[in-house]
Amino acid sequence: MRLATFNILHGRSPTDGRVDLDRLRSAVRALDADVLALQEVDRDQPRSHGADLTAVAAEAMGADEHRFVATMHGEPGVWSAATGDEQPAASSYGIALLSRLPVLSWQVVALPALRGRAPVQFPGARLPALVRDEARAAVLAAVSTPQGPLTVVATHLTFIPGWNVVQLRRLVRALRRQPRPLVLLGDLNLDPRRAAQASGMRALAHAATFPSQSPQRQLDHILADGPVAADGAAASLDLGLSDHRALAVDVRVSPGSPR
Repeated sequence: MRLATFNILHGRSPTDGRVDLDRLRSAVRALDADVLALQEVDRDQPRSHGADLTAVAAEAMGADEHRFVATMHGEPGVWSAATGDEQPAASSYGIALLSRLPVLSWQVVALPALRGRAPVQFPGARLPALVRDEARAAVLAAVSTPQGPLTVVATHLTFIPGWNVVQLRRLVRALRRQPRPLVLLGDLNLDPRRAAQASGMRALAHAATFPSQSPQRQLDHILADGPVAADGAAASLDLGLSDHRALAVDVRVSPGSPR
């Protein structure tokens, strides 16, 4: 079974600045994932041709099961948090989880938002900038695999240093009662050491994913708790869109896997 996570940058290519839906379809097909977590996903946004990018990806990979969770609604620059509604009727933006395998149940976990603005030092800038974060969430699926049930969680944590650790710890606390084995996929905006420390989970995938053309850092992760293990080395894939590479790994679920 192949798991993958991909921050798609609403389908935009950093090389030509275009959102090409056929390019997105080709990228998802190339991943050939059984379960796929997506971040920075648009729905009904002018910048991405008004498309439902979750539905585009689901059709491309043959995923009958999929869930889009809006974290923001409206258009960039004027949007606001999509609290209280996973899929508002307006233009929206958020995360998605897609599965070729049957899903027994779905659940959404809201993550704590940082109030006010926080200083962030961006590469190349002389001084920190005061920024306001977006709303954040996680989506959980109980997936039925040929080897048994697997809890899959997808998220996209804030880029604000320190607060992403807070969000990850809150998420792990919310997942304590979920059945194991459990995997957590997504853009955590953390290096591997901090992601492992804050989550208490094992990494199933080790590979640099950012920036896409010459990756120097691993911001995207596939973490595990319980009897699930990697079945081979992970792949970091430049798929022709986004400033992130996709991260994929084949896994096996079995009682003999490490906890």
